[in-house]
Amino acid sequence: MTKLSFKDQILEGIPDVLPQLKSYDFTINHAPKRKAILSIAEEKLALKNALRYFEKKHHSTLLPEFKNELDTYGRIYMYRLRPDYKMYARPIEEYPARSKQAAAIMLMIQNNLDHAVAQHPHELITYGGNGGVFSNWAQYRLTMKYLAEMNDEQTLVMYSGHPMGLFPSHKEAPRVVVTNGMMIPNYSQPDDWEKFNALGVTQYGQMTAGSYMYIGPQGIVHGTTITVLNGFRKIGKEPKGNLFVTSGLGGMSGAQPKAGNIAGCITVCAEVNPKITQVRLDQGWIDEKITDLDKLVSRVEKAKANKETISIAYLGNIVDVWEKFDEANIHIDLGSDQTSLHNPWSGGYYPVGLSFEEANAMMASKPETFKAKVQETLRRHAEAINKHTVKGTYFFDYGNAFLLEASRAGADVMSKNPTIGREFKYPSYVQDIMGPMCFDYGFGPFRWVCASGKPEDLVKTDKIACEVLEEIMKNSPNEIQQQMADNIQWIKGAQENKLVVGSQARILYADAEGRMKIAEAFNNAIANNDVGIVILGRDHHDVSGTDSPYRETSNIYDGSRFTADMAIHNVIGDSFRGATWVSIHNGGGVGWGEVINGGFGMVLDGSKEASKRLKQMLFWDVNNGISRRSWARNEGAIFAIKRAMEVEPNLKVTLPNQVDDDLLETI
Repeated sequence: MTKLSFKDQILEGIPDVLPQLKSYDFTINHAPKRKAILSIAEEKLALKNALRYFEKKHHSTLLPEFKNELDTYGRIYMYRLRPDYKMYARPIEEYPARSKQAAAIMLMIQNNLDHAVAQHPHELITYGGNGGVFSNWAQYRLTMKYLAEMNDEQTLVMYSGHPMGLFPSHKEAPRVVVTNGMMIPNYSQPDDWEKFNALGVTQYGQMTAGSYMYIGPQGIVHGTTITVLNGFRKIGKEPKGNLFVTSGLGGMSGAQPKAGNIAGCITVCAEVNPKITQVRLDQGWIDEKITDLDKLVSRVEKAKANKETISIAYLGNIVDVWEKFDEANIHIDLGSDQTSLHNPWSGGYYPVGLSFEEANAMMASKPETFKAKVQETLRRHAEAINKHTVKGTYFFDYGNAFLLEASRAGADVMSKNPTIGREFKYPSYVQDIMGPMCFDYGFGPFRWVCASGKPEDLVKTDKIACEVLEEIMKNSPNEIQQQMADNIQWIKGAQENKLVVGSQARILYADAEGRMKIAEAFNNAIANNDVGIVILGRDHHDVSGTDSPYRETSNIYDGSRFTADMAIHNVIGDSFRGATWVSIHNGGGVGWGEVINGGFGMVLDGSKEASKRLKQMLFWDVNNGISRRSWARNEGAIFAIKRAMEVEPNLKVTLPNQVDDDLLETI
């Protein structure tokens, strides 16, 4: 049989002749087995749902195969359908597409599934243990075929990984509209995800996995660098020679040691998965790997004495590190955690005292025992942290639901004097750092991808962005001078820090003015043939895109942090202001049912239309969130929205009238 070319395989979609069965590849990182949660009737429904992607002539062949996958892995991934070609972001010209916008989306989908980027690539999971681009390989094949066929007057509708189809629209409409996990509220508990995902009817899109905008760990390296820098500023210390302790090296959390190096501190990051630890070592995201606690203590003492900048991975459980450092009297300056505690029962957090293999077996075969051991570990984890904070450690929740899950486990993490939004003993990093210092002023994770795939285009766009920021900073108010300086320093060091994994992408924190001016400068460079097409986007972890009461909106204290109006308005507003694609998800980085988050992608092609769209959409995308934050009486946001209204006469936002607290005491 003649082997089809890459383009022909894309255009083929779901093949008429089934590909050969593929052997299970043990050399790559795989998703853990999901717990058996379906009844016999529901298993039959899951199989029926999976078979509907295929013609009847294939059903008798695929049925036992899919049943075996469901029994073995807890999900039907359709491994047979996994393409033979290498998965990576190709230059945009290599995609068979009638629409350049569609080709850009194809590029971003493949980047999310690149083996160098994705956490569990064969299960179509990009990061976070369950952040899926699709639920199965039939969905991937069908989606890529639709994108290849679509024109600029069609919109592809995506229902939690399933491509519903192409619908007539118009050139100014988004080319793709994505939803992930949008459950009826009463069906948004963790076990609901397990059930409905196993049925093949919904998926966990994380934040940028299911919206095709993940750019590898670089995205969070920048945010973590800013967090660590400002964390040390908060405690009045220089990073040099001081210690940051955390855990997690998969997906997003893998950025922590790299960020620590850029900030200039000593970082110790624990990880239980040997494969991902080795990947991070091979990628240069960690400097050293240590497997013995006594050796770890000696190495940290040496690093402190020499004021080194170094990142050390401890292959083992983070609880052992906290307890050992307490016993050895190792002072921890900053402490956090970024295990995937939004997914605590399915591989997001591992119990102490069990090997990685033993834990994986237990979570599938004895889920209730596994849950009990996880909660026991959380209690020990919190107890060890408490011992260090008494000695002066500054601990913050890094938005992974650590404090939330620890509290549910009965750990000692609750405030003795709770106030609205401050129930926990320790703050969220958004409450103390990112919210008041960045989000309230409109600064968030603006990112771009050079669709040509050329490193030289990335160098050129870095230079353009730096020049734009330096020019803006000349006239920036004092309130945002530090944010501007941090980002200029970041972009100047971006090349030497070798942050690219997968696509030729970059991230920096910018406000609405910065985003619009950088995007306009890119569009002009494209028009002049200085660079190729550029794809804009952002992390959902931003000013406007996400309603998350324990993370992105945790510094909102007017009682509205449990509402999701902002995220919904954000994605609706982006869709009619010029986004190339939009997405809205349930789940995100803090857990199913705990957050609603939305994102966008925008293709810049050098046209006047793109110039108009970027101004309309980027202004709204930021100021929607600033206005909500200002209404919550956040001082920085009030300053920022007043400044925005001075610049744009068509912007008129309701401002809060301040209430004298003494007056309330008279009631």
